[in-house]
Amino acid sequence: MTTQTVAPRTMPVLYLSHGAPPLADHPTWPKQLAAWSRDLPRPKAILIVSAHWESAPLTIGATRPVPLVYDFYGFPERYYRVTYPAPGAPELAARVRQLLSGGKIPVRDEPGRGLDHGAYVPLVEMYPDADIPVLQISMPSLEPEVLLEVGRRLAPLRDEGVLIIGSGFMTHNLRLARFGFGESLPPPSWSSEFDAWANESVGDRELDELVDFQHRAPAAHLAHPTTDHFVPLFVALGAVADRPFETRSVIDGFEWGLSKRSFEINAPEAAR
Repeated sequence: MTTQTVAPRTMPVLYLSHGAPPLADHPTWPKQLAAWSRDLPRPKAILIVSAHWESAPLTIGATRPVPLVYDFYGFPERYYRVTYPAPGAPELAARVRQLLSGGKIPVRDEPGRGLDHGAYVPLVEMYPDADIPVLQISMPSLEPEVLLEVGRRLAPLRDEGVLIIGSGFMTHNLRLARFGFGESLPPPSWSSEFDAWANESVGDRELDELVDFQHRAPAAHLAHPTTDHFVPLFVALGAVADRPFETRSVIDGFEWGLSKRSFEINAPEAAR
């Protein structure tokens, strides 16, 4: 009797707005993330790039369970007790090295580096059982072209059942954020205008426009005084850029005046 192996389904890629640790107590945001994950094919593993880890050369984090990185300050003690003991992903790490070495992208390892809050905060809500192997890699640069190339090199992982996630925040200006107001006030124009531009540009596959976002997007300097929370998008876009793709805006709206828009990007036949 011959046993047939079912090929992994080609995975979409995600760009999500990850929020801060108190996202766990939000009345709707965790439910939105949980519903999203239920709607996705179950990943064989998850590869995540977070706004909170820029390190050159590109660095591969822990491949076994290690403590989380609580890279935030001044929050209640309970947020520092959160755990997420997902299995390590040494096979995925080896595959990442292989794919990047083919593109002559240098790689190093930091085996003690756990998941930061840009990775584990959304994953706790999306995959609370922590039973899917997770690997975090650093952004080797904040340059969109560099991150697009990283995504292109990692694109074969999609056909191997790996869910690639870029984790950031669609608009991110903490100096102008309206903490304490949640969604009770209309968003400021700088946030809503950038959000609308990004949603249209991603939906229309305007990669040149997006790469030059600092000059072409409305209010870019206010929406992103630093670019670290927007550019994880380019790893996700790179992983689909060489194929036709469609974009679904899964989560939208504003929190503290900041856009929490999050995208699922997939082949047209798989997009919903």
